[in-house]
Amino acid sequence: MNLSFVFRALIFIAAVFGCQLHAAESAHVVIMIGEDEYHTWETLPEFAAKELKAAPYRVTVVHADATDKNQFPGFVEAMRDADLLLISVRRRTPPQAVIDAVRAHLAAGKPLVGIRTASHCFALRPKEPEPKAGLAKWQDFDPEVLGGNYTGHYGKDPAKITVVPGAESHPILRGVAVAELIGHGGLYKNTPLKGGTTPLLMGTLPGAETEPVAWTHFYGEKKARIFYTSMGHWDDFKLPAFRLFLLNGIGWALQKP
Repeated sequence: MNLSFVFRALIFIAAVFGCQLHAAESAHVVIMIGEDEYHTWETLPEFAAKELKAAPYRVTVVHADATDKNQFPGFVEAMRDADLLLISVRRRTPPQAVIDAVRAHLAAGKPLVGIRTASHCFALRPKEPEPKAGLAKWQDFDPEVLGGNYTGHYGKDPAKITVVPGAESHPILRGVAVAELIGHGGLYKNTPLKGGTTPLLMGTLPGAETEPVAWTHFYGEKKARIFYTSMGHWDDFKLPAFRLFLLNGIGWALQKP
């Protein structure tokens, strides 16, 4: 038998098996997008293509239907094998099956990452009418899941970002040049956070208002890992520091380096 041929064959088999194993280990990240303000329908797919797929993660992006903003075609199907859900949604009342899929994901102990308007993703304003038949809301998603307390925001001035004392060594901040972060688009009012949260970053405006802009939380009996940041403006995605920060947050939630 030609030993050279056998050697090359073994190398080929090992390479194929290694690729298959690597692919099988790639976490599936589902990104849910449904907002009209911050252009995440552009920034998140671009971020996924450059950062997430290189990580490598398998990514499915689900957009709200262009003709019906409460519909998210393909979301329930995508969630069946999702390892992490990333939400960028603002005040939508999707079908009950969509809310049920998010609840099931969390109940299984699987992680969730929210940016910007995820704090009021499935919530209605106080005087808004109830959802139409077949649609659903999750009014307490912010305090219940994210551990937040969104009550509006301060104008549109950029906020200075600083590290919460004691959080400097947190894995989500590893390698992040926090001094280069800017809270674009207005500082969200999130004080006070719910118990059990771990604040990471604070934002401060010239008028001395200071609010938490990033934190972690654990949800439910199985302690699903939750990472949220009120950053996520399109100008934030232009900053390498923010992109690394978000990538680290996803890695932390998935318990992957």
